[in-house]
Amino acid sequence: MRNTQRFPVTESNSLWQIYKTVPLTKVMKNFIVIQLARYSPSLKFKSWLYRTFLKMQVGEQTAFALMVMVDVMFPEKIKVGRNSVIGYNTTILAHEYLIEEYRLGDVIIGDNVLIGANTTILPGVTIGDGAIVSAATLVHKDVPAGAFVGGNPMQIIRH
Repeated sequence: MRNTQRFPVTESNSLWQIYKTVPLTKVMKNFIVIQLARYSPSLKFKSWLYRTFLKMQVGEQTAFALMVMVDVMFPEKIKVGRNSVIGYNTTILAHEYLIEEYRLGDVIIGDNVLIGANTTILPGVTIGDGAIVSAATLVHKDVPAGAFVGGNPMQIIRH
């Protein structure tokens, strides 16, 4: 089970009520910063943008590849250790807006982690130090340190 907080909503679905949960100005600022980072070829610049404007914790020598999409609403809930690689077009979510509730959860990615291209990481997940996540994986639960995982749904391939 993922480690998320659940917030019930009444009236309409939770996404329709989004700006009751996060200010529109924060989303607009985050969107601009994330788009700059997605297309920037400079790894240092991306990390600086994430740390400075999105309040993400990003370790030294961590590399975010081109087109990585971090959570636009709650990027401050994302923590990435040192010397990790986040592959091309990976999506890292810290929120889920559902019909009758929304959920928030920290995403913690350890040191020396490799995330393959086109991976989606759901809220409330911890990926342990030295783990390898195969390309196009849906990370829907915690990944043990040192494990090699892949697939949809994600499965441990080797530990």
